[in-house]
Amino acid sequence: MGERIDILSMGEPMVEFNQTREGGGDTFLRGCGGDSSNFAVAAARQGARTGYISAIGADTNGALLRQLWTSEGIDDSHVRTSPDAPTGVYFVSHGADGHQFDFCRTGSAASRYSASDLPLDAIAQAKVLHLSGISLGISATACDACYKAIEHARGNGVTVSFDTNLRRKLWPLGRARATIWDVTSLADICLPSYDDVVQLSDLKDPDQIVDRCLAAGARIVALKLGAEGTLVADRHRRVRIAPYPCDVVDATGAGDTFGGAFVARIVAGDDIEQAGHYAAAAAALSTEGYGAVTPIPTADKVRALLERRRG
Repeated sequence: MGERIDILSMGEPMVEFNQTREGGGDTFLRGCGGDSSNFAVAAARQGARTGYISAIGADTNGALLRQLWTSEGIDDSHVRTSPDAPTGVYFVSHGADGHQFDFCRTGSAASRYSASDLPLDAIAQAKVLHLSGISLGISATACDACYKAIEHARGNGVTVSFDTNLRRKLWPLGRARATIWDVTSLADICLPSYDDVVQLSDLKDPDQIVDRCLAAGARIVALKLGAEGTLVADRHRRVRIAPYPCDVVDATGAGDTFGGAFVARIVAGDDIEQAGHYAAAAAALSTEGYGAVTPIPTADKVRALLERRRG
């Protein structure tokens, strides 16, 4: 793999069909998505050396994802190609209540991933292993693979990053609660979304949510509060970060952008406040275009927004 990978992300990549305002709502743009893949792209665009662990189908959608990772400089040598299972796809529709997702992922190649498929040497050599609630929830075998990857990472001194990313359609809430809190206890960096943790814990106060994540075992917590900004914390301090102004077109993937940018900056040596401001700026910029991937900003655009904010 050459130089040591900064961040290995693990989960399900997907191809996205995103509804646009043109064409009376009948026009959809094809692009790439999947939370853990979006995370990897966001981290790579901030300069992190990034790799991906997953499986795709031997189909045109899988080829599109391979093309994306190659163009972004993401190491996809640990992404398997399945000859008999498809790449998952999803559709994004936009309405008065925001965006809605419809998934076609049952039996996907990534959902058939198992612990025996893991690239254990690559995991041991990475600086960070990242995964999410979706990575855990797509199937029992994928969940087992995530647990083995986490165990191997921790045993080799690799930092574990975890985004709660609760998707109720994937699994019963009781099982999701138990599993997501268990993995939070094994993670070094936890990236929960407020709406997720309200369902996972019945807590509503952001400080209490952060306290819960820290008490579970996380070393760093970045609680995404949507329009209210972000609360970042470790065991010594916590900082509330106001949202950065933006012209929102499509918020798909904004949380993934935040996570990838945040972890990339932590790896680069930023403290939690610096990383939090950087990631908040990146997430804001990512909402100013359609799709999960195309609007993810590069480091120069993020730094330009940070400079304008300071000015």
